[in-house]
Amino acid sequence: MLPLLTFCQPTRSGLLSLKRGNFRPAVTILAQTALRSNQQIRTVTKKRIHRQEKHKRNAILAARGIPRSKPHNYLPKDMIVINATSREERLADSKLQDERAAQQLQERMQIQQDTKPEVLRFGFADTDDLVLSDRVKKLLNLHNGNQKEVVKAQKQQAMEIFQIREGDTGSSAVQVIALTTRIQQIQTHYTRHKKDKHGKRGLDALYVRRRKLLDYMERKDFESYRKVIKTLGLNH
Repeated sequence: MLPLLTFCQPTRSGLLSLKRGNFRPAVTILAQTALRSNQQIRTVTKKRIHRQEKHKRNAILAARGIPRSKPHNYLPKDMIVINATSREERLADSKLQDERAAQQLQERMQIQQDTKPEVLRFGFADTDDLVLSDRVKKLLNLHNGNQKEVVKAQKQQAMEIFQIREGDTGSSAVQVIALTTRIQQIQTHYTRHKKDKHGKRGLDALYVRRRKLLDYMERKDFESYRKVIKTLGLNH
């Protein structure tokens, strides 16, 4: 009886040798190694299952002769654009709209200056019903007030310009004005206290809130957005 000889297998020295015994043939080992290297581990995810189901539905619709549905904002590539305007015309129109918005703001500011009484300290206003002497009026003037009182009065006057109705504090334009006033206060504080990291974090959060409001206004009410941007001088 002849001894069992296996196929040549590579050794550590890199040479080929013949071995006796019940070993697996080298050809089988090489084939299994190549099979493992060619196999790819594929996991079935929900996204893949959803994609496969979508392909099946599209194949069924194509077999029935039903065209695939298009998105609501789909435009074919060969669609001809009608009434297209040049860039110069768009820039001229934008400049005209900016001038009109600035004129409207000037009118509202003039009306506010003519009709609204002068704001004094401690919540007082210089009205006809309030009789004050010159000395008391000088003491209540905002020029003698602290920074908090001055900022509060300026914030109230700016919010009244963009109010939709009397006492409006929730519209987007008014909220942007209030946030900008607060941002300017924190910026002034941060220039003197550069190591106030918590204040810097709050300032970044206010930037994000204001940007979200401006994005909303740009989508929903572009005229108010234009006025707010031009008034505050923001590069949004």
